[in-house]
Amino acid sequence: MTDEPGVAELAQLYLGNILFAIELAAKTLEADGKPVDAAFYRGIARKLAEARGRDVKASEGGAAH
Repeated sequence: MTDEPGVAELAQLYLGNILFAIELAAKTLEADGKPVDAAFYRGIARKLAEARGRDVKASEGGAAH
């Protein structure tokens, strides 16, 4: 086994950076006249952010009980 973090741990650690990069890509796509593609990437970002929110809520709820 390795002590290296997996994809999930790395994605969680760098989620803010990932969301920033996705938004930058979406803005570039919009500037290139591709609003549908921009919306697709923003949808991915929204799902990631919502999933993180659920994780935070669950951990707060678990700690409080």
